[in-house]
Amino acid sequence: MRVSSSALSALPGIRHAFFTREGGVSEGIYGSLNAGIGSNDAPENVRENRRRMTEALGVADNALISCFQIHSPDVVVAEKPHDGGDRPRADAVVTRVAGLACGVAAADCGPVLFADAEAGVVGAAHAGWKGALGGVLEATIQAMEGLGAARGRIQTAIGPLIRQPSYEVSQSFMDQFLAVDSSYSRFFADGKPGHGQFDLPGFIGHRLAAAGIGMIDDLGLDTYSDPERFFSYRRTTHRREPDYGRHIAAITLGR
Repeated sequence: MRVSSSALSALPGIRHAFFTREGGVSEGIYGSLNAGIGSNDAPENVRENRRRMTEALGVADNALISCFQIHSPDVVVAEKPHDGGDRPRADAVVTRVAGLACGVAAADCGPVLFADAEAGVVGAAHAGWKGALGGVLEATIQAMEGLGAARGRIQTAIGPLIRQPSYEVSQSFMDQFLAVDSSYSRFFADGKPGHGQFDLPGFIGHRLAAAGIGMIDDLGLDTYSDPERFFSYRRTTHRREPDYGRHIAAITLGR
């Protein structure tokens, strides 16, 4: 049902999970632990799947705080349980409130969890290529610092995401990175003519390290190549399926 980071698991007072697609009630292409509110899965199944996740995290059903994700650098500071209204449009959540869980959804993009156990501040970021290049990781760190965290103490974990052997991209894609920094060429391996293979977790790790994060635990899991455990947007596209499920990665402070 979930995989975890040994580094985050060792922190006192912190609970976290990178949920897989296993252990839920959804069927067909959503089988079985689909958390995608924006998917076309039966809403009652998504609600039950998310309830199972909150139960596993030890928080109330409305205490899993996630966003309407837009591939932005925007961060939400969570201060209370979800009130049933519209979810904020952002790609990261941070909190210092015990009993709230910061969560992000993903199905190839990079879920990254953050924790400063000493300060009692945690966060979660949805880092696809656009968000990572646009600064969502750095914005998450800054928001945590605003709650009393210190970036030198923050420990992070990169969860299941699409990895370089599975991530073919076009020359125009690569050009967007090279226009920002020519040294980013090191995150692209040779592919077929006019294409490359993008190292998303390597790029995420580089941005975290450059921001002053010393502890970066990459779980080394590829969503695309492991259909038994993980959803994958790109795999769904290649199979011409009509939709896809989403995972949740979440972290919480114990009460």
